[in-house]
Amino acid sequence: MARFIGVLMLLVISSTALAGNGIYTGWFSNKAVSGYDTVAYFTQSKAVKGDAKFKFKYLDSEWYFSSAENLELFKKNPDKYRPQYGGFCAWAVAAKKQRAPGDPNYWKIVDDKLYLNYDNSVQKTWLEDIPGYIRKGDANWPKMLDQ
Repeated sequence: MARFIGVLMLLVISSTALAGNGIYTGWFSNKAVSGYDTVAYFTQSKAVKGDAKFKFKYLDSEWYFSSAENLELFKKNPDKYRPQYGGFCAWAVAAKKQRAPGDPNYWKIVDDKLYLNYDNSVQKTWLEDIPGYIRKGDANWPKMLDQ
């Protein structure tokens, strides 16, 4: 039974929901970045939960923001603020060519781009070779969109 559950969990993680254009939204919602404000990572240097009253539909996903100002910044330049690899774990895309959920609490901005990781342990590994993982992730991600 434990083996069955393990296989089931692996299937869930490796086939996580994709909204339009490769955005991770999870199985039970259409919220990009689990409803966190992607602009806040850049303007406040922290993970901030978005508010439904500042919601915006983009790439078939719902993006939430903590303020009207952040919503407007996103509307003006969404590619600047949306996470790399559709919000999937940057390490998993790079190292395993897999779509593991990105946790909005484990993030880093590198060269003005937002990257998410699955958890603290994975992020520690990713931080050991950020340039290498970004090179691999940038090479892997376009191919993964076609799968």
